[in-house]
Amino acid sequence: MSSKSQGELYPVELRRHREDKQLEVVWSDGHRRMFDYDYLRGYCPCASCQGHMVRQLKFQPPRRPVDLLSIEPVGNYAVTFLWSDGHSTGIYRFDFLLELEQMLEAATTSS
Repeated sequence: MSSKSQGELYPVELRRHREDKQLEVVWSDGHRRMFDYDYLRGYCPCASCQGHMVRQLKFQPPRRPVDLLSIEPVGNYAVTFLWSDGHSTGIYRFDFLLELEQMLEAATTSS
């Protein structure tokens, strides 16, 4: 990924773990987060999945487990994924990935 302003977190590496169906994100501060493919696909931020007037994210589980076929950068601020179900219109901003990470942490600590 590319450099950003000091203090702003951004991914420095995105690694697919195909057997576990997880994406590993390594952030600019050195911390790592694993995301299940179905979790990322279920929170796809595109208008088709979330609607045009998003007030609160909703989880839309995939109809069947998905594989992550490719990862493409979108400028200096996001990535997009091609999923095995053919979906590819979600633009996952880096701050959105951090938000998903915080939601995972909150769910983990409340369990």
